Amino acid sequence: MSTLKPVNQKAWLLILPVILCVAFSAIVPLMTVVNYSVQDIISPERRVFVGTEWFKAVMRDEELHGALLRQMAFSLSVLLVEIPLGIALALSMPAKGWQSSAVLVTVAISLLIPWNVVGTIWQIYGRADIGLLGASLAALGIEYSYTGNATHAWLTVLVMDVWHWTPLVALLCYAGLRAIPDAYYQAASIDGASKFAVFRYIQLPKLRGVLMIAVLLRFMDSFMIYTEPFVLTGGGPGNATTFLSQYLTQKAVGQFDLGPAAAFSLIYFLIILLLCFILYNWMQRVGTADKNEAGHG
Repeated sequence: MSTLKPVNQKAWLLILPVILCVAFSAIVPLMTVVNYSVQDIISPERRVFVGTEWFKAVMRDEELHGALLRQMAFSLSVLLVEIPLGIALALSMPAKGWQSSAVLVTVAISLLIPWNVVGTIWQIYGRADIGLLGASLAALGIEYSYTGNATHAWLTVLVMDVWHWTPLVALLCYAGLRAIPDAYYQAASIDGASKFAVFRYIQLPKLRGVLMIAVLLRFMDSFMIYTEPFVLTGGGPGNATTFLSQYLTQKAVGQFDLGPAAAFSLIYFLIILLLCFILYNWMQRVGTADKNEAGHG
């Protein structure tokens, strides 16, 4: 007698709503963007097929090159600051008792604030007349102006993002730390391992999967940042804080160049996919290399 169980093909009906939602929320809009990217939309009734002309024009745009460089520098800075800071914050958080719950709620508060409100908060916070940060720096004799100095504006946007999203990294790492069995710590205590050795050989390897999620989430989100810098600086002074999303909005809404904007949207989408793919594979190799070295040791 055969031991194979019959396959219930009707189970596919359970995921049919998900397929339909994805089709209408992602696939259909994407196909619309692809359609716009190869046409010159002169009017709602008149369109001319131009092929890859818009893609060539966008790739030659020097403003796009500048926005891409600023975006790359910002996203890499976000990862370099928020990942180590989130790990350090998670390690310092209490593991048990009411203190743990109180700290978790306190850390998560900034994540509950909407993006436009975050920009408004820091807009007020950085003012020299009424803002705590601006007034404190002015009292110390430090000239600070996020509206007039490009470096100050860029650093303010970076610090704002770190304040807003580091708690997400910390909460992910905290969950990963709590999932490590106590047997590992007991064995390390018997061997007389230092705190750094426990972190290096127990905690950090066990956090690899969580850190991969944190890195990908923060990279994708920072690469698509729009609301906070738009509210805080409006992309200025000059183009200092004009990132790719703002450049795209200017093309699509400000200038109503739907063809170039659609072409740039597809390029933007492919850039994010490519960079996330590179990051994912790099982190996978780092984890595999550590395991191989431990095995040879």
